[in-house]
Amino acid sequence: MPTLSRRSLTLAACAAVVVALLAVAAFAPLPVSIVVPGPTTDVLGTDKGSPVITVTGAPVRKTSGQLRMVTISATEPNAAVHFTDVAKAWFKKSQAAMPRDAVYPSGGSVEQITKVNQKEMTDSQVAATSAALKELGLSPATVKVDLRLADVGGPSAGLLFSLGIIDKIGGDGHGGDLTGGRTIAGTGTIDAAGKVGAVGGVPLKEQAARRDGATVFIVPRDECGDAKAELPSGLRLIPVTTLDGALSALSALRAGRQLPSC
Repeated sequence: MPTLSRRSLTLAACAAVVVALLAVAAFAPLPVSIVVPGPTTDVLGTDKGSPVITVTGAPVRKTSGQLRMVTISATEPNAAVHFTDVAKAWFKKSQAAMPRDAVYPSGGSVEQITKVNQKEMTDSQVAATSAALKELGLSPATVKVDLRLADVGGPSAGLLFSLGIIDKIGGDGHGGDLTGGRTIAGTGTIDAAGKVGAVGGVPLKEQAARRDGATVFIVPRDECGDAKAELPSGLRLIPVTTLDGALSALSALRAGRQLPSC
């Protein structure tokens, strides 16, 4: 029987340790979430039987076309995600592994995280309403807007809410629709001054948009790189940085003029 050298024994021991560590890593929970394309909702329409946008104090228009806000669906914040789950997501275009802190507010229980997400959505709705009414030259003291969207948290629907409010009340300013009859989707936060911010998860949101019939996707310009990387066939990008820019781009789209590009 051959005798192993000290060096061979050391290498064998190291290899055994590495194998053991890899085995532990494969089954140890990781601080990531697995995300997939989520539901989309036409903000000009209804959600669970109720209008998404209700306006009082100003006349509203009958609209055509759609403005679809998009979402991603993620594993629960307390879900155990392992290396094998991440490996599977790596090879699927319809899935992605994202740092949990990029999907959910860090720290706290599931209930606390849900409350934070709900507050972000409420704050986003307030900002979206303020930006839209300012664009329309209307006072929030006389015009009230109620936004209802079930089971969705976070601030990423802000831009689409603003566009929906404007379309419901003023349209394109000439009796027509902002959409020009198209199905348009998009994402982006918004503040009361109309500045559009990045959101994350754009490639998966594009998949959700195209799945639900959108041909145009409005995206924060800062996320052009991600948006172009896996753009679904038949979906046209419109990058924006402000609400005014989004309205100008939609006007150009309706008129067949040149659009901003990523």
